[in-house]
Amino acid sequence: MNKLVVLKFGKGSFEEGFPAIFQIGEENAPPSTEVMGELPANEVLPQTYRRWQEIYSNMSYPGRPIGVPKGRVRSSTCEECLVAAQKLNKQLNNWLKSSSFLPIREKWLEKLLPSDDLQVIIQTQNYQLQKLPWHLWDIVERYPKVEIGLSSPSYDRVFREQEPVEKVKILAILGNSTGIDIEADKNLLAELPNADINFMVEPPRSKLTEELWEQKWQILFFAGHSFSQADGESGRIYINQNQSLTIGQLKYALRKAVDNGLKLAIFNSCDGLGLAKEFADLKIPYLIVMREVVPDQVAQEFLKSFLKTFVTDIPLYRALREARERLQGLESKFPCASWLPIIYQHQAETPLTWKSMIGTVANTGTNRNAVRKKGLKNVLFSSLVVSSLVVGMRLLGLLQTLELQAFDQMMKLRPSEGIDERLLLITINDADIEAQRKRGEELKGVSLSDKSLERTLEILQKYQPSVIGLDVYRDFKTNPKYKKLIAGLKNTENLIGICKVSSVESDPYGVRPPKEFPVERLGFSDFIDDRDNVLRRHLLSMNSKPSSHCQSLYALSLQLASRYLLQIHNVQVKLTSDRQNWQIGNVVFHKLKSRSGGYQGIDANSEQILLNYRAGNDIAQKLTLQELFDAENNSEALEKFIKDKVILIGITENSNEDRWLTPYGKLFKNQMFGVEAQAHMVSQILAAVLDRRPLIGVLPVWGDILFIWAWSLVGGSIAGLLCWRKILLKQLITQLGLAFLLSCGILYSVCFYILIKGTWLAFTPSCISLLGSISIVFLSLKNNK
Repeated sequence: MNKLVVLKFGKGSFEEGFPAIFQIGEENAPPSTEVMGELPANEVLPQTYRRWQEIYSNMSYPGRPIGVPKGRVRSSTCEECLVAAQKLNKQLNNWLKSSSFLPIREKWLEKLLPSDDLQVIIQTQNYQLQKLPWHLWDIVERYPKVEIGLSSPSYDRVFREQEPVEKVKILAILGNSTGIDIEADKNLLAELPNADINFMVEPPRSKLTEELWEQKWQILFFAGHSFSQADGESGRIYINQNQSLTIGQLKYALRKAVDNGLKLAIFNSCDGLGLAKEFADLKIPYLIVMREVVPDQVAQEFLKSFLKTFVTDIPLYRALREARERLQGLESKFPCASWLPIIYQHQAETPLTWKSMIGTVANTGTNRNAVRKKGLKNVLFSSLVVSSLVVGMRLLGLLQTLELQAFDQMMKLRPSEGIDERLLLITINDADIEAQRKRGEELKGVSLSDKSLERTLEILQKYQPSVIGLDVYRDFKTNPKYKKLIAGLKNTENLIGICKVSSVESDPYGVRPPKEFPVERLGFSDFIDDRDNVLRRHLLSMNSKPSSHCQSLYALSLQLASRYLLQIHNVQVKLTSDRQNWQIGNVVFHKLKSRSGGYQGIDANSEQILLNYRAGNDIAQKLTLQELFDAENNSEALEKFIKDKVILIGITENSNEDRWLTPYGKLFKNQMFGVEAQAHMVSQILAAVLDRRPLIGVLPVWGDILFIWAWSLVGGSIAGLLCWRKILLKQLITQLGLAFLLSCGILYSVCFYILIKGTWLAFTPSCISLLGSISIVFLSLKNNK
C-alpha cells in the first residue's frame, strides 16, 4: 500500500520563517504520524533562486516562451548556470537541515524506508516556496520511489462518478507554434494505445470552449507558448497566432470538463506554475507543468519519456520522476533540464494510473448498466439467502433467547409513565405479620389472619371501592367465630378471591378457592413465565382441566378490570364475533399465536397477550396493612385513597415465594411480588380501554419475514456501495464496520420507537441479517478491490 507524505507550510515568509507540519499516512486515510517543525528566516535563498533564474532565462537556446522582452540579451553560459544551480542546491539543503526543522527530518528517517513507495506533497500557498527545486532535497535522493508534488493548503474531497470508456479521451490543444516544433508532440500522442485523441491545432476560443463543454475528456494536453506572472497568481496560454487566454477566461468551460471527469492536464509549455494556481481552484485532480522556460527539445524528450512510462500503468508520480531524471542526459546542452517538470495536485484525489482511467470498462463489463445490474443481482441474491437462513433459525427457536433479551432491554429504556391512580395496593409485609402475631391472631400458616382480614374489609367497604381483589390463598375454612367475615366473603359482590389452576405435573390440582366464594367471584392467579423464568405474558382466560380444584375461567386481573369498567364507565367485556379474542369496549385483545414475534412454538391454547408493564418505579399507590389500620379514623385521607378504586390485597413479605422475574432485571432485588404483577395486568387492561395506551402486538409471520429481508437488503446495499467505490481494503473494512454500527443504531431506534407505539419488531433477526448481508457481499466483491 502506498504511503502519503505531506509537508504543510503555514503562513510565513522568508523574512520571518515558515511553521511546518509533517504528516505520514496511508492513501485515503487520516495521517498516522504527525510532527511539527519550523524553517527559520532566510532572505538569501530567494535571492539565490532569482539569480539562478535570471542566468537560466538568459541561456541561448530555442524555448517555448512567447518571446523575449525587449532589452534582454541571452548571453548566459552553461557553466554560469551550473554554478548558480549548485549554490542554490547547497543553500536549500543547509536551510532544510536547520535545527528547528530537525524533528521533521528525523521523523522522516525514523518512519520511512528507502524501499517505500511514497507520494510526497508540499502544501503551501507561498509562490516562492513552490518555485524551489524540492527534488534536490538530500533526503529525497535516498528514496528512489519518491517524487515531490505541490498542493494548495485548502481542499475538500469531490466524488465524481466515472463514465464507462473504452479508451482514454484526450483533448490535445496545439497552440501558437512560432519558433518551435510541436508536430513532434502530436506524433507522440498519436502513438498512445487505448487513446481517443482530438487534436485542435491553433483553435479559436469559441471552438475550444465548445469542446470543453460538450465532450467528456480525461486528459487535457497543451503544447505551445505560455508564461506566468511574476507573483504566480495567473498564467497565460497562446492558443493561436492572435489569441491568448488566462485560465480564468476558460473557468466555466474547464469547471464543466472537471465535473465531466477531467483527471489530468499537461502543459508542455513554459513557466506553468501560474497556470497551476488557477487550475487548483477548479479542483482538477492532477496537473503537470514546467516551472521555468523549457527548451523545445527538452519538452519533446520529456513528453516522450513520460508517456512511454505512464501508459504501462506506472503511477503518475513515479512516471514523472523517471521522465524528469531522463532529462539529465540533455543537461550538457540544457543545464537544469531535470528541474523543470512538476506535479500540482488536488490532495484529496486518489493515485492516478493510465489503467484507472479506462478501468471502468476493462474490469467490469461493457457498460455501467451491466455493472449495476450485476451488483443489484448480487445484493438481491445475498439478501435472500441470508434472510432465509435467519428466518429458518428463528422458526426453529434458535434466536428466541436473544430476541427476548433485546425485548427486555427496550422495555427498560422506556420513559416513566407514573403510577396508575385507579389502583391501590394493600400490602402485607414482615412487620404486618409480626404485628398480627403480637396481637395473638391465628395465622394458620398464611400471612393474613381472619381477624385482620375482617377489619381490613370493613375499612375498605366503608369508603366504597369499585372492586377488591384478595390476592391471598384461603384454601381452608374460616374460623366460625368470625361470622361477619364469613358473611362478607359470601355476599360482597365487589370482592374477588383467587385460586390456582396449575397444569404442571408436580401440582396437577392447583390451589382450592375460598369455600365462601361462588365461582363467578373467583379469578385464577396463574401466570405464564418463559423458559428463563421471566414474566412477559399476561394470561386473560383459560379452560382448566376437570381435575383441577380451580374452575375459574378468568384471570384475577380480567375479573377486577371488567367489574371496574362496567361499574364506573359502563363498558362491557365480550368475545369478538369470531369468538377468538376478548373485546372490551372498542379495544380487541388479540391473543398470541404459537408463533408470535420472538416467540416460537409456545402453547397458545389459552387467551394470553404480551404484558405491557407500566414503566416507572411503582405501579400504584401503596398502603401497608398497619398503615391502613393507623389511618382508620382519617376519613378524608382514606376516601381519597379508596373510593371508586381497584383494591388489591397481597403479600410482600421477604420469605414469600410469590416473586417473579421481569424484563426490568433478573436479580433478586428486581423481582416483583405477585400482587404487583397483578396490578400491572389490571392497569394494562384499564389503560388500553380508557387511555388508549397501546397493547403490545406483533406483526404477522409474513410481516416479520419482510422486515428481516428489508434490513438484509440494507446491509447488502451498504456493502455494495462501499465496495464499488474502490476504496482501499483496510479503509473499506473500517467503513463497513462503522456503517454496520450506524445501521444497527438506526434499526434499534426504529424498533424501540415502534415498541413504544405498540408493536414488537424483529430486531435481533434483522440485525443478524444486516450483518450477514454486509459480510457476504463484501466477501464476494473484495477480490475486485
